[in-house]
Amino acid sequence: MRRQEYGLLEDFLYEAIFVPEGVKAPPKTITAVPELRVYVEGFGDKEGDAGLVAEMEDKVIGAVWARIMDDYGHLDDETPSLAISLYKEYRGHGIGTALMEGILVLLKERGFARVSLSVQKDNYAVRMYRRVGFQVVRESEEEFVMGREL
Repeated sequence: MRRQEYGLLEDFLYEAIFVPEGVKAPPKTITAVPELRVYVEGFGDKEGDAGLVAEMEDKVIGAVWARIMDDYGHLDDETPSLAISLYKEYRGHGIGTALMEGILVLLKERGFARVSLSVQKDNYAVRMYRRVGFQVVRESEEEFVMGREL
């Protein structure tokens, strides 16, 4: 991910919000709430910030990024948390899996021992996270916090 692409994370943060079938999507302004700002605010300025994008025909269509933050998937202050999303029309074609595999390699190369994420239990992405080696670390009624050793 190039510095000039960091601004796209705001869009991808919104795209990462899971909206169950039949439920109205929240307004885009939801990304301004503090619990979500931690994913994008000042990205690239903190040690450990890392990201990759997927491009098709010179257009960025997806992103995965990680940073050490106190977010929904927080495990500890040494473990980066991930966020990943694609524009809807590009989902279901293996692009997300490729992004995920790429960020896992990048984080390992940067010396991290593990990575975490938070996902709603009903989100179809849970299957992909399990396929690439994530396991449930803890859960609530609606959500999994998953981790993976690198």
